[in-house]
Amino acid sequence: MLSRHKLYTYLLIAVAAGLASACSKDFLETRIDTSPTDEIVKSNYVSLFVFANAPYVNLRDGFLTLDANLFAAATDEAEQTSGTSIALLFNQGSWNATTNPDNYYSSYYAGIRAANYFIENSVAYKAILGTSRDTISAAEKINYHNDVQNIAWFRGEAHILRAWYYFELSKRYGGVPLVTKVLSTSDNTNLPATPYDSIISFIVKEVDTYKDSLQANWKTSSYANYDGRFTQGVALAIKARALLYAASPLHNTTSDVTKWQAAAAAAHDLIVFAQGAGQYGLAADYRNYFLQNNAVTGNETIYAIREPASNSPETQNYPIATSGGKSGVTPSHNLVADYEYTGTPDPANPYANRDPRLGYSIVTNNSTWNGRTINEAAGGTDDMANTNSSRTGYYLKKFLNDGLNLVQAQKVVHAWIVFRYGEVLLEYAEAMNEAYGPDNDNGYALTARAAINMVRNRPGVAMPAITAAGADEFRTALKHERRIELAFEDYRYWDLIRWKDAEVALNAPIQGVRVTLAPPVITYQVFNVENRVFDARKMYYYPFPQSEISKSGGVLKQNPNW
Repeated sequence: MLSRHKLYTYLLIAVAAGLASACSKDFLETRIDTSPTDEIVKSNYVSLFVFANAPYVNLRDGFLTLDANLFAAATDEAEQTSGTSIALLFNQGSWNATTNPDNYYSSYYAGIRAANYFIENSVAYKAILGTSRDTISAAEKINYHNDVQNIAWFRGEAHILRAWYYFELSKRYGGVPLVTKVLSTSDNTNLPATPYDSIISFIVKEVDTYKDSLQANWKTSSYANYDGRFTQGVALAIKARALLYAASPLHNTTSDVTKWQAAAAAAHDLIVFAQGAGQYGLAADYRNYFLQNNAVTGNETIYAIREPASNSPETQNYPIATSGGKSGVTPSHNLVADYEYTGTPDPANPYANRDPRLGYSIVTNNSTWNGRTINEAAGGTDDMANTNSSRTGYYLKKFLNDGLNLVQAQKVVHAWIVFRYGEVLLEYAEAMNEAYGPDNDNGYALTARAAINMVRNRPGVAMPAITAAGADEFRTALKHERRIELAFEDYRYWDLIRWKDAEVALNAPIQGVRVTLAPPVITYQVFNVENRVFDARKMYYYPFPQSEISKSGGVLKQNPNW
């Protein structure tokens, strides 16, 4: 467990770094010019807003997870081009309690500490907001009323943010220390891990208690300029995802069907909310949905982390032969081979007649990207023998804007989608199938089969309906659909972990294709790019950072076999 000093230091860093202004459209202001003491918070309403925003600072952008890039390179979705990638620690099985490339343990507890701090010091927020200000004039009465409403929302948001950080910790470590107050120097900070099921129960209780104190939909409210803060939809999405993980084989060792029923009910609640106040739906353009502001303005998004204009994702992942590109995270043939055929396979073009999401998400040889034809054959512009060219024969397309001029430093905004409606439908389909089978709606008016087919039949994708018979066949189809629909969105690793499929999928070699051109014929030969290592004895859970084990004096026990 983090010491009070370290947690407090993290909060100070977060506050000093800041994001934007609490009283302006860009609400994530965390800067403050004076020491952030309890007395200042309780006597200065501006400081109250600053500390209300602080719990948002530790939300993670999935574009920057490993090597300033996607986590996909640590899964069977992709390979990192760089030979010095920190993803190699995962892929070679050489990570441990001291060198974990995904060690955000302290960061998540900093977010929890910030939430606890605000919750504790904003109890008397109405009085604080009235301190040293005019509440007599009509205009200031309105401002005071608006501030009171915002802090009320913020208090609910702090509870849900705290729940989110605990979910992120639990999916990595299992049970973790549960801290629900700011720890003082007189408190015992050497805390053991609270059991996993208790962490999930805490998350569910937080959502059930505080979800109704959040704004339903910022876009359709009188406070649309605050869009980007947590909403009721986010709270429901956290609960649904937490219960889905808790019901999955890793955590549900007795195959308790009631856990699946709870997960199905939570996902159903979110779907009902989506049809009402949430106003969520499936995007009509799968390719463009992930680009620029579409991920923010589109009604498929429940929550996204907005980023300022940049070209970092494109710089990291454009082909090396495109000026300014670094190749970066390159999709595996393991993934490409799983995209279904929609017609008769073409021996001359293995990428024709495939699920259109292949072309929307992955750059294949002989396709057009950045205004030119990709040619990976010997002597071609993208010859795989060239230094830092793709090691797999593929390049990433999802999230990336086509034709961005990196030489002239052209920039666009990006947004990392944390929750979206398409994924919720797949959560619902999975939980319903395990609880009731593929075709029993349990009175919810939506079966597992209907939910998954909604995702497959979205405009521009229009894949045929799932015909799998029985729960076992449907489970296989569901796993496949998540692999395709959610590719590169940081679901794959955690799906393999919670399903207990990682010991097979993450031990399999990463495959690529070699391209040979003998005009007019192009041939593709599958080959192994890299062997991977996943030790099932221990790697289903992360090791606690060794510094935390040592600091606790052994009270916090290390996860097994680490």
